[in-house]
Amino acid sequence: MLIERNPAPAPATAPGVSIEGVRINLPTLDTAADEAIIRAQRGEGFTLFTVNLDHLVKLASNEAFRAVYRRATYVTADGWPVVWLAGRKNARLERATGADLVEPLCRAAAERDLGVYFIGPGPKAQAGALEKLTARFQGLKIAGAEAPQLPSGPGPAMLAAMDLDAMAQRINASDARLCFVSLGAPKQEILADALAARCPGVGFICVGAALDFISGQAHRAPRWMQRGKLEWFWRLANDPRRLAVRYAECAMLFAVLALGMTTAQGGSPVTAAEPRGVLR
Repeated sequence: MLIERNPAPAPATAPGVSIEGVRINLPTLDTAADEAIIRAQRGEGFTLFTVNLDHLVKLASNEAFRAVYRRATYVTADGWPVVWLAGRKNARLERATGADLVEPLCRAAAERDLGVYFIGPGPKAQAGALEKLTARFQGLKIAGAEAPQLPSGPGPAMLAAMDLDAMAQRINASDARLCFVSLGAPKQEILADALAARCPGVGFICVGAALDFISGQAHRAPRWMQRGKLEWFWRLANDPRRLAVRYAECAMLFAVLALGMTTAQGGSPVTAAEPRGVLR
């Protein structure tokens, strides 16, 4: 079962902006990495999620997902549509994805002798990613790694079928300060939240397909496509069967939100602190 806990204090670096009730409080990749490392050095646990349109779609129908987002310590903007929507509320954000966070945090952890734990994705991708990360960042301390096969079902059912206490004991015994969770949404966020309640000295960062990219098991869009805001097209072209419906739902939500913001701004200003939607 989910353990209720009070949200950790928000960082002092940004007042935050709400998109459909999700409060984004880390505006850039650098602030995200800095906050995570500061907390890790102090031994202060946290969760860090990266919200994108797919998350917003899932949040509308998944209460367990909404609950863990309410408790998240940190949230960044993962995806140009979220950055654009925030801009309509006069908030200047930078795209900061889980895939972009892994290497800066591993570099900083190696420099500070902080242990790092890895959960997911699968054994092959995880092994390949860890081999490359340890070669790239000399002194990186891998505190532990596991690739669990999570049961299907909503959040509470998934967690009830797992031995969370045993997993938390392994993480705590490893002396890790950071833990990357690479299992896909919403599983990774729900698991990270449950483990954070049991591992108060560990920061849990949800990074999606980051380790698949690092290992070479999956290929991220070229830099020019990322800069051109076309990474979604690359992913769709490479996996149309799995992503076509998902991206159609995301496109519909974006259209609704963009139209709503345009209409609202035509009447009265929309402030950065105004929440509307799924987490309210």
